[in-house]
Amino acid sequence: MGTLEILDYVVIGGYFVLVFAIAWYVTTKEKSGENSANYFLGGRNLGWFAIGASLFASNIGSEHLIGLSGAGARGAFPEAQFEILAALILLLLGWVFVPFYIKSGVFTMPEFLERRYNKGSRTYLSLISIISYVLTKISFTIFAGALVFEVLLGIPFWTGAIITVVATGIYTVFGGLKAVIYTDMVQSIIFILGGICATYFGLEAIGGWDNVLQAIQDNAPEPDTFMSLWRNKEYPWTGVLLGAPILGVWYWCTDQFIVQRVLSAKNIKVAKQGTIFGGFLKLLPLFIFVVPGIIAYALSVTEFPDLFTITNPITGETKTTTDAALPALILHVMPIGIKGLVVAGFLAALMSSLSSVFNSTSTLFTFDFYKEWRPKASERELVNIGRLATVILVIVGLAWIPFMQKLTEGGGIYKYLQSVQAYISPPIAAAFLLGIFYKKINGRGALTALWVGFVLGIGRLVLEFMSQEGGLVLSDSSLLGTLVTMNFLHYAIFLFVISICVMVLVSLATQSTSKELDPALTYDYGERKATMFRTKEFVLTMIIIVCVLILWYVFR
Repeated sequence: MGTLEILDYVVIGGYFVLVFAIAWYVTTKEKSGENSANYFLGGRNLGWFAIGASLFASNIGSEHLIGLSGAGARGAFPEAQFEILAALILLLLGWVFVPFYIKSGVFTMPEFLERRYNKGSRTYLSLISIISYVLTKISFTIFAGALVFEVLLGIPFWTGAIITVVATGIYTVFGGLKAVIYTDMVQSIIFILGGICATYFGLEAIGGWDNVLQAIQDNAPEPDTFMSLWRNKEYPWTGVLLGAPILGVWYWCTDQFIVQRVLSAKNIKVAKQGTIFGGFLKLLPLFIFVVPGIIAYALSVTEFPDLFTITNPITGETKTTTDAALPALILHVMPIGIKGLVVAGFLAALMSSLSSVFNSTSTLFTFDFYKEWRPKASERELVNIGRLATVILVIVGLAWIPFMQKLTEGGGIYKYLQSVQAYISPPIAAAFLLGIFYKKINGRGALTALWVGFVLGIGRLVLEFMSQEGGLVLSDSSLLGTLVTMNFLHYAIFLFVISICVMVLVSLATQSTSKELDPALTYDYGERKATMFRTKEFVLTMIIIVCVLILWYVFR
């Protein structure tokens, strides 16, 4: 196992100084603590580059640095489909959803649902979002940050977790969204460079891409499908094409964590440009995270048999997990100095993701709960409550980590995250899509569908856990057995269809309860947009679509 040298630590220290300097400058210059719009939405005056970079950086977290590279090392190549599809879903965000969000002037996605449907829908989405952030995004990212410190720096797991949280929480609490976005810009550049370095030096260590392919052919259990985006039993092509986009619509188009970035744009055009730039950036994870994981697998079967083994620096206990693929690769193949840069890239990605979810969750709590309780609260009071909420989130996130360690033993963190999202996202995606495109959907129909989808989703999660633990035995031929054992992406399709049916049927049966709709909240089918085909945004959109089709063909 390689080690970090003094020069590496100097580079890492320089990274922390740079991030805090940027956060301090933005915080003091913009005086974000004096106004809620500045603190939570960056003053609504950000440009396309900042928005696109922040969309990318805030998304890159533990599931990429740890989980996605681990997927490459396990031969779970189709997990890269979620990244490739994200490039397309971001186009949907820019072209379809952004105009409604910005015209409505909302601060949060639950607020949008209330204006379209009713207060019950707003409360549902707020609660589900905050709970899912704590149980997935916050805890996963802290967990991954601690793992990075443990593997790369030899720092005990919990010490690394606390360092990750405190360092990120400081500038998030004081700087608000603008500090988060501007640090995201720098951090995205750093971890893209880090991923490129990991790929380059990994290939140099093994002797080129041909040697990687040969190692897979000679050692992988199923070499012909090891690098296929489509031929994988865990990710059937029907689930990838029809189920994964449902998760994508929820995450990229309706989730506060992501959409808060486009809400900070100067105008609709700038927001759309930011989503297109973000779409181009989302084509990179395949090459800077998955491919290094594949290289790590090849090195583990040819050069370093203990590559995936982690040793606890205090107890001396060892464990083997493919989720250590990228950190271990860095220590084995990187030269001095470059190694420090890549570690800084790791920390940049983790901190950008964590700071974004801290800010988004505090925004939800402040506007969807506290301001509803105290509608006359002052601007400074709202900002202070947002800061307090961030501190509480830090504590809760740390408390959940022991459960995360249990759930992710042996690897597979990325699949676990996607499967959990598959059980909560379909009804929310359906509520937003139908709410925009079908004016007859009313509040009662939306709320009923949300709760029916929630019960079916959580029910599947509970029954799946019980059957895995051996406490429940279901017949594969029974309807319940089929629903519990079917692929999680297929179940997402099932949930989406059920949610739509419930929403339509209940809405049509209760048309007398429909309210007068704000024209800014639904799609106008009579509006003509022929001029959009002659814009540079449309041309760039087509380029992204072509790039996706090429990747699908090359890795078929």
